[in-house]
Amino acid sequence: MFIARKILLVTLSNIGDCILTLPVLDRLRDNFPGAQITVVAGPRSAQVFLASRGVSKVVVYDKRSAWTEKLELIKSMRRERFDLVVDLRNSIFSWLVPGERKAGGLWPVHPETKHMRDRHLSRLSGLRLKVSRHGPEARSLSPGFEEERWANNIFRSCGIGDRDKVIVLSAGARSSLKRWPAGKFSALARRLIWEFKARIILVGDSDDIEAGRYIKNNNKNGVIDLTGKTTILQAAALFKRAELVVTNDSANLHLASYLDRPVVAIFGPTDEVKYGPWSVNSRVAKKDIACRPCMKAQCRYRDTRCIKQVSVYEVLRLSRQVLNPGRGGCAAGPDGYKRILIVRTDRIGDVVLSTPVIKALRDAYPQSYIAMVVRPYTKAIVEGNPYLDEVIVYDKNNRHKSWLGTWRFSRSLTGKKFDLAVILNPSHRSNLIPFIAGIPRRVGYDRKWGFLLSSSIKDTKFEGIKHEIEYNLDLVRMLGLDPADKRTFIPVPEESRKWAVDVLKRHNLLPSDKLAVIHPGASDDSKKWPAERYAEVGDKLFRKGWKIAVMGGPSDRKICAEVIKLLRCPYIDLVGNNNISQAAGFLKHCALFISSDTGPMHIASSLGVGVVAILGRSLAGLGYKRWGPHNPNSVVVQKDVGCPDCLAHKCVKGFLCLRSVSPDDVVSAVESLFPPVK
Repeated sequence: MFIARKILLVTLSNIGDCILTLPVLDRLRDNFPGAQITVVAGPRSAQVFLASRGVSKVVVYDKRSAWTEKLELIKSMRRERFDLVVDLRNSIFSWLVPGERKAGGLWPVHPETKHMRDRHLSRLSGLRLKVSRHGPEARSLSPGFEEERWANNIFRSCGIGDRDKVIVLSAGARSSLKRWPAGKFSALARRLIWEFKARIILVGDSDDIEAGRYIKNNNKNGVIDLTGKTTILQAAALFKRAELVVTNDSANLHLASYLDRPVVAIFGPTDEVKYGPWSVNSRVAKKDIACRPCMKAQCRYRDTRCIKQVSVYEVLRLSRQVLNPGRGGCAAGPDGYKRILIVRTDRIGDVVLSTPVIKALRDAYPQSYIAMVVRPYTKAIVEGNPYLDEVIVYDKNNRHKSWLGTWRFSRSLTGKKFDLAVILNPSHRSNLIPFIAGIPRRVGYDRKWGFLLSSSIKDTKFEGIKHEIEYNLDLVRMLGLDPADKRTFIPVPEESRKWAVDVLKRHNLLPSDKLAVIHPGASDDSKKWPAERYAEVGDKLFRKGWKIAVMGGPSDRKICAEVIKLLRCPYIDLVGNNNISQAAGFLKHCALFISSDTGPMHIASSLGVGVVAILGRSLAGLGYKRWGPHNPNSVVVQKDVGCPDCLAHKCVKGFLCLRSVSPDDVVSAVESLFPPVK
């Protein structure tokens, strides 16, 4: 039996790469107890082995040093007369340093061995060594008494008790391409503190101090910033206490994995199959855009979208799985779709009512890349949605107006390699676009060139027996999924929130003021309630203590001007001077929204604003069952005028149903939502 008393282990230059070689050191120590082990390491990675047990000597090898220095180093190594030389970096040492036995170097690695830890271990296969013991006592690198005492002092001084949940965040990485944005780490920390009552500890080296400061400043309570203040063994002591480590692809990822701590790793351009976490309880957050993993040192698109598009929601979802096994989120769907395209190219309300589909697909396929095709003016409704990775604009009235433009747009999607398209609005172009783009699975409704779909369901929307949200989710159910969350979602960016606050300040409105929005515009005459009645409602509500705002888009200026002219009370004019996002920001401060069946009504409903909807037409596919406000805090005001068949916009009675709704009917509806104080 071969016995090695003097061993040379040649490792790599980066700290993370060297931690991946520690299992090799463990196995050598376990098979050759008492052997003198000399480790050759790079200048930065030498600290790993200076802190390791069982290493007799650490030799620093700088590949940038002069040849004379390298030759002198080789001579000194040759004089050592090693029994075993293990070369993990395919260097000159395996050729020029003698040894009774050698491993590594050009020794072949089995092609099925993917992870670098396992590839390093496979270099020892020719030695026929026994597998190392498991557990802390077998680890070459682990915190000692001094590090444990240091960590306990940190916890004690910060008021962290034995029962407190500790989560370590490592926001840095050697390469900027591997760094998840500090803003997302900050948002994640805020959610972990709120949801788990966790204490957050930040770790990293001196290059990560700025990121640590940003996260700390935006989460003053519950965050302890130790960035740039720990040694490798001190970091190991913190990991030992942590219930979760959230990290980029960095040395801390591999240190936590080596110590078998629970890990959520965030990956961008590198391959998680080769460099992912290797602890038992671990998860990988990634975004499978078409170009990843590229393994490149520089992004060819110069935007590092692969890691920037990993959402806070996804990392939080995986963190829940680790912290609460079995309660971390929905299971994946029956088919492994990696790249999903949602198509909805109609109006504002239609897109708002499609947002539960986005959430359902994200829950079922948490690591998939999900994009949505919308019209230019509805982009703001889904831009910033945390469950979407990309919003693609289809401008059929301008840039993509002709059939040639549609063909070019469709071909531009080919390179994105979508494998599933969910087409929510049945139209010729909506069905044609995924077909030309070559998306293999295309699901939608069986009308308007439905033969272009690979799977379809019968379009029964005209029957109006359920809400549009349910009709949209039917396509998700067709995929074998059972969506539970049917809430709509409208993102409101910070700049829109600030715009709304500025408007309120200019009009001297207080948080305690009851603010009602009147939206008289509509896309069709069959939806428009008379301007003078909106004005009368505004005046009556003002006398009851409400503050009044009039809202509308550029196309609503005429009817809004009529309402404003007839109003006798003070009002805020929000007609044509704001976009969808700003309107949503303003509605966040409102208690009441009054309109007919409009897109903004659905926005207000999504934001939880009380809605009074004035509806006329009763045609099944256009009625309130399908298009009414979906917020339970809402009232529909509608009159039955005895029409045997509703002709909608072709009405021959002058829209009598709408004209039959009086201002008092609307005010009574408001009071049913907000009973007057007696």
